[in-house]
Amino acid sequence: MPSPPATDPARALLPGEAEDRILQRVLPLAAESCTLRHCVGRILRQPVRAERDNPPFDRVCMDGIAVDSRAVAQGLRHFRIQATQAAGARPLVLADAGAAIEVMTGAVLPVGTDCVVPLEDYDNRDDGVGLTANAIADPWRNVQRRGADGLSGGPMLEAGIRLGAAEIAVAASAGLADLQVGRLPRVAVISNGDELVEPGRPLADYQIRRSNAPGIVAALLSQGIQCIDDDHLRDDGQALREGVARYLDSHDVLILSGGVSKGKFDFVPRSLQSLGVTEVFHHVEQRPGRPLWFGVGPRRQLVFGLPGNPVATLVCFTRYVVPALRAASGARRVAPERLALAGPLRGRSITYFMPVVCGRGTATPGSASARAPSGSGDFLALAGTDGFVELPPRPEGYPAGFVADFHRW
Repeated sequence: MPSPPATDPARALLPGEAEDRILQRVLPLAAESCTLRHCVGRILRQPVRAERDNPPFDRVCMDGIAVDSRAVAQGLRHFRIQATQAAGARPLVLADAGAAIEVMTGAVLPVGTDCVVPLEDYDNRDDGVGLTANAIADPWRNVQRRGADGLSGGPMLEAGIRLGAAEIAVAASAGLADLQVGRLPRVAVISNGDELVEPGRPLADYQIRRSNAPGIVAALLSQGIQCIDDDHLRDDGQALREGVARYLDSHDVLILSGGVSKGKFDFVPRSLQSLGVTEVFHHVEQRPGRPLWFGVGPRRQLVFGLPGNPVATLVCFTRYVVPALRAASGARRVAPERLALAGPLRGRSITYFMPVVCGRGTATPGSASARAPSGSGDFLALAGTDGFVELPPRPEGYPAGFVADFHRW
């Protein structure tokens, strides 16, 4: 059965439905070329193929001597040292079955040998080396065969993955100095509220610090996004429209915090619609963060109206904005992690996002210990947590061991 339209007043969307509707409207940004040094954390937009066989030659895996295993099988236990094969040097050729060539880890296996006996399995003598009684010299022992990890032209990395240290090393091994990666989105973070005051400035008793926006900016930076504008607009419909209009013209993603509910000073939905931003949905059946707004601008900009309460802000950013940002950069959609609850929790009638600590203290590895905030404004409860589990509606409660999706901050 198809999902109801976003404007259906019968019910709010479930979290999975909301995520689907967001991702259906994401258009991947153009790719750009970056040097490997600047690709860390970016989304790969090209396949990477092997430059040659991997390894490209029969590779020595331990320091020792290279010998012909047939000579050992025929009873030979003493060898004269012919030469030394260093890593990065042309392959030497074994003179005869009675000879051995010293080899270094990573070197090409000398021609005529098929086995490496490690240092601890032979003794040095004046006239050569002698194998110990327990030495084993089976064919291809301590040798990684050419092409064992992959053949020339074979797939190494597929488009859509996030590039970390291992992936950068793989790309370098393929001979690539540059990669095509998804362009990072230009993001505007906008908070509104006359009660908000910047950190470091004088504060009246009836005002509060502006903390949501710095948290969102920090979360964006942790995702590798650098092109961020941060602004604070007054609780005034005209000022909000003018400010948002500026960012719609120059940014790919707008993230607004606060003013998305139905109060007298909640100008965000009306202001966005007056600027040509099409509402996709306004509410999601979840706690915290039910009044979540999402729409699409005239140039397919993604516009998020996050609830103003701090816990709801960070939860909704992680649950919905991060997947959209990754999709915009060309990332493949991946299933969330799964964790088991370390202890029982009381039941919930709608989806609940519970902050947790993973596998520390009394929790066992792979489990999540709840750190329940006192409300959606209790941002202090988030400090030291690793993320949150998504608990589906379950009025009867959640027993210890209950497995749920985990979303990492």
